[in-house]
Amino acid sequence: MTTLYANETQGTHPPSWYVASAPAFPDQPQLDGTETVDVCIIGAGFTGLSTALHMAERGLSVAVLEAHRVGWGASGRNGGQIGVGQRQDPEAVAKMADPGLARASWEIGRDAADLVRDLVDRHGIDCGLKAGLLYVNHRARYDAGSRAHAAFLRDEYGADIEYLPPEEVRARLGAAGMSGGLSMPSGGHLHPLAFARGLARAAMAAGARIFERTEASWLDGTRVIAATGEVRAERVVVACNGYLGGLLPEVAAKVMPINNFIIATEPLDEGLARSLIRDDAAVADSRFVVNYFRLSEDRRMLFGGGESYGWTFPKDIAALVRPRMLALFPQLAEARIDHAWGGTLAITPTRLPVWGEIRPGVFNASGYSGSGVALATMAGAVLAEAASGDRRRLDIMSALPVPRFPGGASLRRPILTAAMLLARLRDAL
Repeated sequence: MTTLYANETQGTHPPSWYVASAPAFPDQPQLDGTETVDVCIIGAGFTGLSTALHMAERGLSVAVLEAHRVGWGASGRNGGQIGVGQRQDPEAVAKMADPGLARASWEIGRDAADLVRDLVDRHGIDCGLKAGLLYVNHRARYDAGSRAHAAFLRDEYGADIEYLPPEEVRARLGAAGMSGGLSMPSGGHLHPLAFARGLARAAMAAGARIFERTEASWLDGTRVIAATGEVRAERVVVACNGYLGGLLPEVAAKVMPINNFIIATEPLDEGLARSLIRDDAAVADSRFVVNYFRLSEDRRMLFGGGESYGWTFPKDIAALVRPRMLALFPQLAEARIDHAWGGTLAITPTRLPVWGEIRPGVFNASGYSGSGVALATMAGAVLAEAASGDRRRLDIMSALPVPRFPGGASLRRPILTAAMLLARLRDAL
């Protein structure tokens, strides 16, 4: 069993509000025979599609292989939140590495949010892009750290960030039990499947070809083998994240697939919706197992939370996530749940991504740890720079400290499961 087929059948998007509301995208052909290109990309999520777009714009011939459909994986299922910086705060990265690397990698993450907006504007992608991101504390003891973090980023990095005292958080959110928090106006949120399909259209317009229902089964140097054919390339970009399987064992030892879940309510009354999230920002809280939520374009509450660490999703996702939503928003007790879905992402031990040239001519970008909307999009631009001879930003990201999970790929799941269960207990207490 693999994450590619544990919960869905090949070539079909699982039901979700995103699938129900995204602009249609035409089926693409299955690979048939042998293709020869400059770059073969495995995976048609944000990483793969952004790479395809940026490589094709630089005049390279590109083939993208996708086991299912464009945006089928986490890129078409996630919370749609556009983060700023890296998943780890730069203060933590500086302790793990050095201040120069912390700053340089944070700036790449900052620019990633700008890149998403630029691509949406430049290619006319209809994905409901909105500005504003809040990180809120579920414990008052975290407030002092948030205040210090905001001061550090503002004073040392010139970041657009503001500490919000508890009374301001309560004015902006109708969520129970929250204390202070952070406001990042340069963050935001969007419809992730619509964004993925928009990137695909832009990449195809630039000359990239996409082959759907084509699983890359193994790599022979820079030869990519699938059941229905093969692609011979100068370079290969593996852009599989939580769906990596056994393609790159050296990366699999550093990334761990986990499952996360989202529900969507029925459309809410406008007054109720605005009382829940006043400024229509995206929101995430300080729990180790994060709750994240935002309002959709048609005023549904999209609420994500809860994790599982096995292959399969729970049978009743709504029953898992709805209590978490009601603990924060008891006002939604009577709201109907119209959609519930799950997806698989990838985390790393340090919550920093794994980018770089893994083998000669074989590149990887994965392990976004829940911050993939912006960072995965940026990965495509950075990999295209490297293909043109400018490896500065790729070298920065490759230098981030990401060790193997204890026990490597074989023991990562039981060890991580135990650690995450302890973290959930900490959240509860």
